[in-house]
Amino acid sequence: MREEQWRAIVECNAAFDGQFYYAVATTGIYCRPSCKSRTPKPEHVRVFLRREDAAEHYRPCKRCRPDAARWPDEELAERVRTVIGERFAEALTLQRIAEELHVSPYHLHHVFKRVTGQTPAVALLTVRLDKAKELLMRTDASVTEVAGAVGYGNAGHFATVFVKHVGRSPREYREGSR
Repeated sequence: MREEQWRAIVECNAAFDGQFYYAVATTGIYCRPSCKSRTPKPEHVRVFLRREDAAEHYRPCKRCRPDAARWPDEELAERVRTVIGERFAEALTLQRIAEELHVSPYHLHHVFKRVTGQTPAVALLTVRLDKAKELLMRTDASVTEVAGAVGYGNAGHFATVFVKHVGRSPREYREGSR
């Protein structure tokens, strides 16, 4: 490993992305030079000029995704919004969304909050409550049915969350909105 390559790794220098990849023998992972992971010990680092060579013996880092095109932060946040908007009724967790998008949960949470100003959990809660309000106003579905339709398996928990964030019970909201 040349001194220039080591500096690029230590400084997380994106200018070297694509010029080389590095692997850490102790973790079995390979990264881009710009990866924000903890700086490895130099004696554990192996440098590869081609991604394919690194991939033969190491697995790709979930944080910097050296095996895929990079997503700008805004695109990652938009993909999270899409997953939440389309699948709010499922048991979505940060871990599950991160796995589907091939990023670490920490990175996903950090980027989403920086881009949108809210956490993925708050975004999910907001979508669920908006959909619940819509169902309460436009349908005659029971509170239990509405709770299930927006991802709550327990109507009591749903009602508690609804009161906390809306200020009225689901029944009161329905009566006041009609």
